[in-house]
Amino acid sequence: MLILSFGDIIGRPGRLAIEKLLPELKRQYKPNIVIANGENVAGGIGLTKLTAEDLFKAGVDVITSGNHIWAQKDIIPCLDSDMPIIRPLNYPPGLPGNGYLVIKNKVLVVNLIGRTFIGNFDCPFRAMDKLLSEIPQYKIVIIDFHAEATSEKMALGRYLDGRVSAVLGTHTHVGTIDLQILPQGTAYVTDIGMTGPVDSVIGDDVDAVIERFLSMIPKRLSVGKGKVSITAILTDIDDATGKAKSIERITREIE
Repeated sequence: MLILSFGDIIGRPGRLAIEKLLPELKRQYKPNIVIANGENVAGGIGLTKLTAEDLFKAGVDVITSGNHIWAQKDIIPCLDSDMPIIRPLNYPPGLPGNGYLVIKNKVLVVNLIGRTFIGNFDCPFRAMDKLLSEIPQYKIVIIDFHAEATSEKMALGRYLDGRVSAVLGTHTHVGTIDLQILPQGTAYVTDIGMTGPVDSVIGDDVDAVIERFLSMIPKRLSVGKGKVSITAILTDIDDATGKAKSIERITREIE
């Protein structure tokens, strides 16, 4: 089972890059499932129904999210629809949407959010324990862990090693070099990285970000322009055991 996973897709530049390059990547690598974090697709913050539909038309099978999932109000009704969009599992109970989705009747895709430097959410470790105890029948389990602290991401990977197929970090927009298969067979990377403008600060306009740091005056940031980089992770999972056989990074750039 080949899983192609994209980290945070940033605004219109990232969305257009996915639309242009994903068909080519699918032809080359032939993934069975494509997962993409879409919480920054709509103007750099949040997700809308139309931008979600754009990603699905491009070939994405399931959209994950994170702390910005509530930023665009028109997406909220979609979270309880049949659209394959998930929000973090460990948000408080009773909120719209679901934290996991079963794809092709055999792959469990889960979205978790960290707590360190992000917010006061329920414990992602215990939330995952509970989910695995409630639906233990799925051997292939892919987690998008949307978290800031590298230590929290690494700790979750080690905690779930051998119990899930992959723990793939998102949120920082900066890809990390620590791709590995952990001792008990779980594929791991601290952060996939973003799909967005290269000439930017984590996807945002450079001058605007620097000005905000200098002035300390909060203001809405605009998405950067120019060349766009796609970053993704391809994991090969053994169907019978749910263990990872390989993990590799894929990058592309377009003008």
